[in-house]
Amino acid sequence: MRPISYSRATDTATAVAAVSADPTSDYLAGGTTEIDLLRQNVLHPRRLVDINSLPLTGIATTPEGGLSIGALARMSEVAAEPVVRERFPMICQALELGASAQLRHMASMGGNLLQRVRCSYYRDAESPCNKREPDTGCSAIDGFSRGHAVLGTSEHCIATHPSDVAVALMALDARVHTLGPRGERAYAFDDFFLLPRDSPHREHPMEHGELITAIEVPATPVARHSLYLKVRDRESYEFALASVAAALSVVDGTIADVRVALGGLATKPWRARRVEDFLIGAPANRVNFDQAARVELADARTTPMNAFKVELARRAVVRALETLSGDGSESPA
Repeated sequence: MRPISYSRATDTATAVAAVSADPTSDYLAGGTTEIDLLRQNVLHPRRLVDINSLPLTGIATTPEGGLSIGALARMSEVAAEPVVRERFPMICQALELGASAQLRHMASMGGNLLQRVRCSYYRDAESPCNKREPDTGCSAIDGFSRGHAVLGTSEHCIATHPSDVAVALMALDARVHTLGPRGERAYAFDDFFLLPRDSPHREHPMEHGELITAIEVPATPVARHSLYLKVRDRESYEFALASVAAALSVVDGTIADVRVALGGLATKPWRARRVEDFLIGAPANRVNFDQAARVELADARTTPMNAFKVELARRAVVRALETLSGDGSESPA
């Protein structure tokens, strides 16, 4: 048994100082991922700093009509907040589809963004994994890869990012606020998640000891008409094979605004900018939805086991946008 020391921080500055000073330390919030990985001998911190007493639980509207979500707000609390349900339904749906009720009551919003991949090779301490131990190889590329990524992959890693709500937040241009040894910082959501390239063990640009304090969601009028569609092997708690966070505004049959992000398909929450660029100003119909999805997925890199995800993703994008538009024309082949 490995000894682990434990302390409880009562203010943010003390927590940051404690973890920053010790490279073997880590933060502990809901613990829904951390504890599992400790038990599986994947993570090896020698000290855990409990941050659950920090004043980072607020959920507030901004003067512009956006949201400020404290990093320690629980998933269930955010999903139940009336203003979130009214203005950003895709966030609520992603949270409610993202975990069992028990986990939603425990898991923090900041921790959800930082949760580690569900790749079985990463979680098996005996298998080579570049994300767990750099330069050891990626077992999934020639192994069991049915649930793995087809977008944003590299020759060093093909693991998918597991978060559902991160996909919705990506579509909404959220920002992540942090406090670290060098003070406060704010990251655009797309910059907060790093592609694996040749350093898959580095998933975020934060330095050791940097703590997420809040998630900022800007006012996004189109988000009032949004949804989160999740396709998975079973209806109960399960990770996405493909998911779509989409928001759509149609004026006189023409798409005036659209936001799309994909989950379960990429090594990070994936903003489908090609879909958006294709559809702005185009008629809202299935043919255009289908073509936009094909353009987005043109660069997909598959394995024999996960090649089905390209077609699954195409259909999911069409279904999500069709649902939002209410279009009833015949689906393309």
